[in-house]
Amino acid sequence: MKSKIVVHPQAEAFVRGLAPEPRRRLAQAIKRLPAGDTKALEGRLSGYGRLRVGGYRVIYADVVKEGVRTFQCLFAERRSFIYELFEQILAEEALE
Repeated sequence: MKSKIVVHPQAEAFVRGLAPEPRRRLAQAIKRLPAGDTKALEGRLSGYGRLRVGGYRVIYADVVKEGVRTFQCLFAERRSFIYELFEQILAEEALE
């Protein structure tokens, strides 16, 4: 099965804003999805996965459509903020 990676604007901007070394590590880890330290999320974030790279996390969706597996990197942030911020974004989108 073919696979591709789509990085959404927030995740791309976050990675670009990092210092060179963490930026390189995070970018390389994203390119290697689904390999790496990944885990399916639970609770309100079930249906999403997370990629852990040091103190950073990337939330992604794993979608299979027409024989192509797509990893959509939706949100990237430091570990201490990511889950609460992403839940807020999902709640706001549900209200729209």
